[in-house]
Amino acid sequence: MDENTLNIETRRFLKEVGVTSQREIEKAVHEAMRNGRLKGTERLKARMTLTVEGIGLQHQVEGEIRIG
Repeated sequence: MDENTLNIETRRFLKEVGVTSQREIEKAVHEAMRNGRLKGTERLKARMTLTVEGIGLQHQVEGEIRIG
């Protein structure tokens, strides 16, 4: 195993996850604002589950996104 390759590939994957996840959250919040489901002062509970097949990894991160 090449530690450097593992590090680079893991960071590349996580960067893609971060960028696309942020885009999807922002899109959904804007849509909810347009539809009147959000006022713009909420705190949204969020949960992300990471699954890596082949090594049996399941990791969950929970947090809150404040939009106002």
